[in-house]
Order: sequence, then C-alpha cells, then structure tokens
Amino acid sequence: MGCPGAGKGTQSAKLQQQFNLEHISTGDVLRAEIASGSALGKEIAAIINDGNLLPDDKMVELLENIVRKTNKGIIFDGFPRTVAQAQALEQMLQRLGRQLTHVVMIDLPEREVVKRITSRRQCKQCHESVHVDDKNPLTACPACGGELYVREDDTAPRAKHRLEVYHQETLPVKNYYQQIGNYAEVNGNQSPEKVFEDLVKILTK
Repeated sequence: MGCPGAGKGTQSAKLQQQFNLEHISTGDVLRAEIASGSALGKEIAAIINDGNLLPDDKMVELLENIVRKTNKGIIFDGFPRTVAQAQALEQMLQRLGRQLTHVVMIDLPEREVVKRITSRRQCKQCHESVHVDDKNPLTACPACGGELYVREDDTAPRAKHRLEVYHQETLPVKNYYQQIGNYAEVNGNQSPEKVFEDLVKILTK
C-alpha cells in the first residue's frame, strides 16, 4: 500500500524477483483492459481520467479472474484501496483457499508525492515509467528509445486530486488492517535500496 508515487510498483517488481511471487498491479490490469478496447475498458478509462477510483465490484471481478490462474504467492500492488475492497479481498481469498499474510504501507510526505507524480513519464512503446528532472532530463525511454509522455493522471491538478481521493478512500484501510494485526510501515522517503531492505526484513520475520 501507499499513496500515488510512493514506489509501490518499483518495490513490488523487486519483491516479485526476490520471493518468486506473482505481481498483480491494479494499474497494469486496468491499463490492459483499457487497451483491449472493451466496453468495460472504456468505462474504466472515463473513471480513471477523472482521477477517481474504479467501483469495488468491478475491481474485485478483474482481480479474481487473475488470481484463479496462478498457484504462486501473490503481491497485490495498489489494492485494496478502500475498506470495502479489503473486505471483498478477504472474501475472495477465502473462496480460493488463500490467506493474506502481510500488509505493508510505504509512507511518503505529500510534497514528495506531488513531486514524484509530476516528474513521471511513461513510454508509449514499452510502457516503462521513468522520472525526469534537471539532473535527469530524459527525452526518450532509456529502455527502448520510445517517446515519453505525461499520463493524464500525472499532471499537477490530477496529482492533488488523487491525493484527496487517497486520503478519503484509502487511509481508512490502514486502520482496518491495524486492527487485524498484519500491518506494517516503511519509510518511503529514502533510497529505493533502503526501502527494499526494510520490506524484506518485514516479509522474512
């Protein structure tokens, strides 16, 4: 868990490799559905482009279809984002004979959140995300040389709106999992290597 720009995707990819997990990124799942051009994809695009969250029932339906297809351990990246989603996730895992073992929040100050989101660029070709600044003024994707662009939800107004939605919808999930007792936090305002080190310590306790 963590606010937009906290590094959930970066750290999830590292954890996937370290522990041989199935990485399920809600962002990737949603973008794939949008790219498919389906009616659901068009509906999802309209919701996301306004900076809002997908209704819980649609999100859970999408994820359950993926979970059913793997026997690996799973890391959910960007889900659940509401208490209702957390409860739906628990019910889904029970149906599938699974158990949630850890919930980890990557904590990050708001000023750093906006800075990270607005500096993010995505490649049109390979969809890799990179960050640009005065020290790293990229004009092309370092992975494939493709054109970089600013996603609609990564502009400053959208970034601030996403934070508002996050505080309204997602922070109550923190309280929910704290009561259950499988919740932990790491400081996201440090090097990616140190964040990863802290995550591994939590998951291997």
